[in-house]
Amino acid sequence: MQYKGITIGVLREIMPGEKRVAVIPETARKFVENGARVLIESGAGEGAYFHDDDFIAAGAQVVPDASTVYNNANVFLKVKEPKFNESMGRHEAELYPEGTVLISFLHPANVLNHEMVGKLRDKKITSFTLDSIPRISRAQKMDALTSMSTVAGYKAVLFASDQLARFIPMMPTAFGVIKPAQFLVIGTGVAGLQSVATARRLGAKVKTLDIRPEANEQAKSLGAEVIPFDIPAELAVGKGGYARRLPEEWYEKEREVLTPHVQESDVIILTALIPGQVAPILVDRSMVEKMKKGSVIVDIAVDQCGNCQLSVAAENQMYNGVLISGITNIPATLPVDSTWMFAQNIMHFIDYLAVDGKINTDTVDDIIKETLVTIGGKIVHRGTLQAMQNSNE
Repeated sequence: MQYKGITIGVLREIMPGEKRVAVIPETARKFVENGARVLIESGAGEGAYFHDDDFIAAGAQVVPDASTVYNNANVFLKVKEPKFNESMGRHEAELYPEGTVLISFLHPANVLNHEMVGKLRDKKITSFTLDSIPRISRAQKMDALTSMSTVAGYKAVLFASDQLARFIPMMPTAFGVIKPAQFLVIGTGVAGLQSVATARRLGAKVKTLDIRPEANEQAKSLGAEVIPFDIPAELAVGKGGYARRLPEEWYEKEREVLTPHVQESDVIILTALIPGQVAPILVDRSMVEKMKKGSVIVDIAVDQCGNCQLSVAAENQMYNGVLISGITNIPATLPVDSTWMFAQNIMHFIDYLAVDGKINTDTVDDIIKETLVTIGGKIVHRGTLQAMQNSNE
């Protein structure tokens, strides 16, 4: 059987506000049917309304504490990157037994996670990051980044709208017409397009900028006004249709083009990511200082250091009258649907990796090559190594 000899461990997520869980009863049942033993820490699914009895009915074993999971599992499935566990007095990365496997959103290129990646390396953990799955047809069902981006784009607009000090749609009054709010969405991949669609439903006027021609066409089809930015497609578009990292002079040009539109915006949604790498700075301090007081920036890209120079992960801050949100776990605010999607994604990913009771780590395979972060006491993830080198310079 495919999973014979594999014990899957699922722990309660400890990031504040994180309600998702990596395995649901539906996927636990499939793992068990294919030979796996599944250990679930009691209460792990409660935040997303998946209860212990549901896991037991699916054939999983629910255990009372995290230590039992750590001591008995050899493959750990997790939503967010390991953090310091206050209740256990140790970092989660130090609790995995040496030589075991971890699959999660690690965001390893983010400088805030470099120490954590080092701990995984030192424990000789074989780790895979879900934010680097390539956008190719055979990886579509594994693509957790796309699934979670759908949630993030939708909820980012709702969050911004809740914080904004004015109406979103055009509002007729006895004294005249209040104009609709101006939204600017930078980056129109999955999250950006969902942001555009949601803002348009609320009645906002929406502008967008993306360096990829296809992304611009999709934004235009949703009713957005696309800001012209003339850049060669071969420079902008990478493998799988993702944006490529540009030379710094091109980001300077992009910021120059964006500046007048940033000034007139009431809400800016930032979603521009480069898979496995640090996100580019597209809104700098000087641009924020020119914005209208009462405006809102929501930086969805903050998990990879953010598109706004002033964004701080997991914090909402006021700067010169502008609210800058670095909310880090937006999908956790929609835990039922985001958990269901995430659990399907991670199940398909491990289905791809598991062969005769072992996890395939052969980097001849491009999916494995792009997602593998640490193995055998080494860091092998390209974007992480580059980011670490840059941070040391």
